[in-house]
Amino acid sequence: MKILVIGGGGREHTLVWKLAQSPRPTKIWCAPGNAGIANETLKSNNSKVECIQIGAEDLKTLLEFAQNNEVDLTVVGPDNPLAMGIVDKFQAIGLRAWGPTQQAAQFESSKIFSQEFMDRNGVPTMKSASFQSPSEAKSFAAELGGKCAVKADGLALGKGVLICNSTDEANVAIEQIMTDRTFGEAGASVLVQELITGTEISLHALCDGKTAKLFPSSQDHKRALENDLGLNTGGMGTYSPVPFLKEDKLHEIANTVLEPWLSGCTREGIDFRGMIYPGIMLTDDGPKVLEFNARFGDPETQVYLPRLKNDLVDLLEASIDGTLNEHELQWTDQSAVCVVMASGGYPNDYEKGKVISGIEAADAISGVKVFHAGTTIKDNKIVNSGGRVLGVTALGDNLLAARNLAYKAAAMIHFDGAFSRKDIAAKAL
Repeated sequence: MKILVIGGGGREHTLVWKLAQSPRPTKIWCAPGNAGIANETLKSNNSKVECIQIGAEDLKTLLEFAQNNEVDLTVVGPDNPLAMGIVDKFQAIGLRAWGPTQQAAQFESSKIFSQEFMDRNGVPTMKSASFQSPSEAKSFAAELGGKCAVKADGLALGKGVLICNSTDEANVAIEQIMTDRTFGEAGASVLVQELITGTEISLHALCDGKTAKLFPSSQDHKRALENDLGLNTGGMGTYSPVPFLKEDKLHEIANTVLEPWLSGCTREGIDFRGMIYPGIMLTDDGPKVLEFNARFGDPETQVYLPRLKNDLVDLLEASIDGTLNEHELQWTDQSAVCVVMASGGYPNDYEKGKVISGIEAADAISGVKVFHAGTTIKDNKIVNSGGRVLGVTALGDNLLAARNLAYKAAAMIHFDGAFSRKDIAAKAL
């Protein structure tokens, strides 16, 4: 079969890497891909994955490419094409595409839609309200004592959330998002949520419209700097499984969230086929959903897929076909840790085109895989082209072993301005 993967980040490199291990694909393309993806080889015939220079949001050209090349399965990685309705467009002309429809993708593309759905359907969440007026948003934030999260309603590359601890901070955040439009049109409306404390975890569940198959626990590190300081990013590293969350407890938490969510989808006629990924805060009052994502997490994918024993092609097809109940997810007992190497200045401005060395040496370590996120080829050399550049990922017999191996590999890779957090998985140990 012929597969097209859409996207060019670390998540998509991991998806391509896993799909290429299946005996089923005979050809894989990735649009637009990156320098690491272009190095992957198919297990079935040793052919190279081919990166094609079509942007992930150029739906018309992607559709034409899939038609002209008789693509059997399209796998959509990023949130923007899903929000734009790429799956609907492919399905309309009889092409198979994995990911939620535009209606279902609203769980991520509109924080207000998602919050109101949770309130209607009894999904545990926190006190919140949505606003199109800055003054009304400020009044509500003041009611919360300024302790709140101010969220741009639309997509903002994982960065559209400002955490506030005082009324002054909340007022500044609302101005930044709604008046200054720091996150563009995503800030036309805001959601203001009460700030709750606890331990944050990432849940992932593969869905087929009726069934949700739970992935193991993982924990992301969103802030740019050690000890959860600095600005919010798309994710600076992650690990799986979470040692303080035993499997029975994970399933209990998941059922508290996913059962009312699935029932609500059925009631409201939302046929969700794809990956649902709620960010959850474990509080003294039980689990609370902070927000939903409607695709694989990045960098969570980088620790999940190396642990997954199943053929990913089979699972994605079952998700499309509504036959997930026929599959049992199987996982290695090993732990996985991913350390993100980022460009100096990220998540603010950063310089591109810095030559990267040491990737091959790091990749050669047994148990290590370096997933590319923001890389490209320039003058026959790999250079950085994005904020998050590499996801240095390691498997180990336990969390400490995996962590040590990931940092050993990351230390072998160099480019000007590179930085990474030195405390990924530290809290868990």
